[in-house]
Amino acid sequence: MFSVIYIMWLRQIKRYWRSKSRIIGSIGQPLLFLVAMGFGLGPVYQKAGGGNYINFLAPGVISQAIMFMAVFNGVELIWDKQFGFLKETLVAPVSRLEIVLGRVLGGATISTLQGVLVYCLTLLVGFRPQNILLLIPTLGIMFLIGLFYTALGTAIASFMKDFHGFQLIMNFLVMPSYFLSGALFPLETAPQALKSISSINPLTYGVDGLRQLLSGIAHFNISHDILVLFILSIITLSITSYLFSKIEA
Repeated sequence: MFSVIYIMWLRQIKRYWRSKSRIIGSIGQPLLFLVAMGFGLGPVYQKAGGGNYINFLAPGVISQAIMFMAVFNGVELIWDKQFGFLKETLVAPVSRLEIVLGRVLGGATISTLQGVLVYCLTLLVGFRPQNILLLIPTLGIMFLIGLFYTALGTAIASFMKDFHGFQLIMNFLVMPSYFLSGALFPLETAPQALKSISSINPLTYGVDGLRQLLSGIAHFNISHDILVLFILSIITLSITSYLFSKIEA
């Protein structure tokens, strides 16, 4: 079982490192948010008594990069459908659960690596973590975010056949998730209606967890963030496994 999971995991990692343009392109949007919003809104945030806006914004930008990389791993599944690789995989005498676990774990690992790259980028624009020793649990939060959104992207790609439809659905889900997660503004001062929406947004807990570990700013308890992300990841992974099992070879 573990050999199949490892092979699928390794294949996802190799795909990521072979695509240099993908790596470079995926840091463009986080850099734009850091520079345009970080420096543009920084003085306003500071005058309002919020402190250093870069320190507030950076964990949200890292979460965004992880989420984008994770959900668009589903595109690779559609690609494999169209070009025959998935058919060859499905007819092999291995469990589909092992296949989907390998794909999802590989996607979560890739998105975590993406988060680390963007974290290094935030250091260049002035972000400073509160405690360097908390970087290890920070990687755990990154992985949980990646695991949930990779499973979500794979689940949606399991019953889709074209790239354009997948991208439309993902944009419909991804952008609202990011803007309503508290990544750009403090939830404490948000209207109650916005707080209620944010409380049912999975990314909210990822942003809050990273922000608490990296910047010392928290809206929820860190154990609450981890528990929510873990439970949602398991549920989504179970749904993904079921949908993947229904794909026709």
